[in-house]
Amino acid sequence: MSSNPPSVEFNTNRNRLIKDKVAKYSITAGGTLVLVALLLIFFYLLYVVQPIFASSHVEVRNQFALPETQEYVAAGMEEQGEIAYLFTPTGELSYYTIKGEKFGTKLTSFNVEFDAPVTSFARTAPHQAMYAYGLENGAIKVVNPKFEVGFANNGRTIKPSIAYPLGESEVMIDDEGASIRKFAFSYVADDNQLGVLALTGDQRLLFSMLAAEENMFSGEMEWSSETAEIAVEGKVDELLISPDFSRAFVRVANKIYIYNTRDIEDITRIQVLAANQENANLVKMQLLSGANSLMLVNDNGEISQWFEINGDSGRKFAKIRAFASGDKEISGLYSEFYRRTFFSTNNQGDLSLYYTTSENKLWSGKVADAAIDFFAVSPRSNAALMLAGNQLIVVDIENEHPEVSWSALWQEVWYEGYPEPAYIWQSTSASDDFEAKLSLVPISFGTIKAAMYAMLFAVPIALSAAIYTAYFMSPEQRRIVKPTVEIMEALPTVILGFLAGLWLAPLIESHLPAIMLILVLTPLAIILTAFFWQNLPESIRHKVPDGSHSILLIPVVLLAGYISFALSPAVELWVFDGDVRRYITNELGIDFDQRNSLVVGIAMGFAVIPTIFSIAEDAVFSVPKHLSNGSLALGATQWQTLVRVVLLTASPGIFSAVMMGLGRAVGETMIVLMATGNTPIMDWSIFQGMRTLAANIAVEMPESEVGSTHYRILFLAAFVLFIFTFIFNTIAEFVRQRLREKYSSL
Repeated sequence: MSSNPPSVEFNTNRNRLIKDKVAKYSITAGGTLVLVALLLIFFYLLYVVQPIFASSHVEVRNQFALPETQEYVAAGMEEQGEIAYLFTPTGELSYYTIKGEKFGTKLTSFNVEFDAPVTSFARTAPHQAMYAYGLENGAIKVVNPKFEVGFANNGRTIKPSIAYPLGESEVMIDDEGASIRKFAFSYVADDNQLGVLALTGDQRLLFSMLAAEENMFSGEMEWSSETAEIAVEGKVDELLISPDFSRAFVRVANKIYIYNTRDIEDITRIQVLAANQENANLVKMQLLSGANSLMLVNDNGEISQWFEINGDSGRKFAKIRAFASGDKEISGLYSEFYRRTFFSTNNQGDLSLYYTTSENKLWSGKVADAAIDFFAVSPRSNAALMLAGNQLIVVDIENEHPEVSWSALWQEVWYEGYPEPAYIWQSTSASDDFEAKLSLVPISFGTIKAAMYAMLFAVPIALSAAIYTAYFMSPEQRRIVKPTVEIMEALPTVILGFLAGLWLAPLIESHLPAIMLILVLTPLAIILTAFFWQNLPESIRHKVPDGSHSILLIPVVLLAGYISFALSPAVELWVFDGDVRRYITNELGIDFDQRNSLVVGIAMGFAVIPTIFSIAEDAVFSVPKHLSNGSLALGATQWQTLVRVVLLTASPGIFSAVMMGLGRAVGETMIVLMATGNTPIMDWSIFQGMRTLAANIAVEMPESEVGSTHYRILFLAAFVLFIFTFIFNTIAEFVRQRLREKYSSL
């Protein structure tokens, strides 16, 4: 007689196998999708960041021949890079098409009329785009190429014209009527002011300031001028003037004379630079964009950058960095409109592209078959125009992110106006002359600093609470305490940041001695309470159920806090002369910000405590009871069992809890955004603020232009934050596995 297994048991086993397989594949698929999502984030960040490290490139777009009998003194192009203009020594301004099918076509020309022969020519800084002719009668005439953009027949049109910013009449510089042999000038349209530094035919160096006021009756601009003579020895080779008229530069052979020209009635020579290299001579000087830096070229091929720094005798120009071009035939140096990029040209038709702050030579190559006479960059810095022989050459420039380099991001950089190299993050400013400072070191430092202070506050409290709750606390109390602490994790961090910034920061500032007293009195009060409790009769101690002793500490902690705040005014008066903040600032020399690392440590620590507590408490509570019971049965005390058995067994979970809390602290945004001064400084002081990677991204991303250097650097900051968390988690997993292998045999 045969017996068959019950069909119910067969179906149960089959259903269980199906559920196990579904669970297995679902978990595997979920884990795989998580990894795929992380990889997609990783590669998307790389995709956005990669362009800032792309190499610069210059390529000839096209060229055409100009009349060989004609000479030119300057060239330029309009913003769209479609029309070029050329100035001749006789005052002719010609426009040519330099893009499209009509490349090289002459559009129109204008003739500037003069009352005297032309003796010299000059141009302003590139962003002012003005040109002037110096005349035999001691006057100059300023002209300005103009382009009117219109839209007709569903297309854009550009109409070139000529303008006279100072009027069509000439502006007299030398009342004695001597010819203008060399000059430099600048015009500030908003203030209707003109500054001119001129060398006359009789070798006098003049500085003139002209200002215009509108006649209230005729509506015409009436010019008034002041002129001062500057004493200089030797033959003047070059003249430069800053766009704001504050500095004048005169090159005499290998010396640069620098004058303070802010007050025309009190022009002073502030410095003489012997700026040539040993066994070399100066051949060219040029102001960099922003006019804060002076670029000098030696005939040995060295290009150097000089700008003012604070010294014992005031602000003086100093040599900051040098570029060894290796080109001994450099004939010209040209700066961009706004960035600290500059170009060098030579007599062999070679062009080189540099960026000063990153100290990089971005590109170099041959673009012409003859010496490059004139070079002009477009306002958008994506094209340039040059005249080589009788060839007008147009080049396209790919140079989107010249300010980004490894040194600019991670090393100290000496920026214009700063006394020394430093790590600086300052991405925006109200000035077009501003140079972005994009060091990631201060905000990476701020991230580590904020996380460190938060962990200093959170780890001792969270781990102590977790160990006590899991090992000593009664089950009834644990069922109340654990969910309560875990619910704290759901509190929005924006609320914590709001409270930290608007309530906690002012409270700490006004009661700083109380905070210091709490740090001392609270642990002291707990220790004294434990000491007295142990010395009480057993009949009294046994009235409190085991695992409920923590309730006794609640009034003790509250009393310690109350006493600390009550003693705060007296301590501030006795120890800190009545003003602790002034004492810290003046006596200790420590800066004090209201929203500082102490505030962030407390607020962010409060946010991190539930994460660490929950994971660590589960790890301690999950230690098998037979291990602790066996230890106790062998005569070990509860503390010995806790330290030598329970904590060692739970150490992988405890370490994971700490690392999870650290990851939460590193990525926290709203608390550090609202509870710090968001100052990207590098200072470990607990009374100073900081700026973190996450907060910086949250603050500046809405203001950044999509595709700009700033925009991509913020994505790079996100990538760095991603790498931070990846490294922390990898280390945590490695240590956790080692701890598990070591103590799994207990």
